[in-house]
Amino acid sequence: MTFKIKRLFNKENAIVLHVCGRVDIECLSTLKELIETEDAKIVLDLSEVTLAGRDAATFLAGCELKGIELRNSPPFLRGWIDNETI
Repeated sequence: MTFKIKRLFNKENAIVLHVCGRVDIECLSTLKELIETEDAKIVLDLSEVTLAGRDAATFLAGCELKGIELRNSPPFLRGWIDNETI
């Protein structure tokens, strides 16, 4: 499995995109498309991300700057995201 994205709803009427596996260019393109189609608040749950590169960190840092909440980010990825926003 390269990646899997589950679309869920939470109690705050937000759309939760639960990302599993490797966050590569294909995954980022899919995430971008999904985010662009949503009208509600979006949350990215990254708890099951196993591998991600600099492109992913840059993309996710941009999402966070746009108000998209990043939840349960693995420590390795959170560090890269934080470095991208400095």
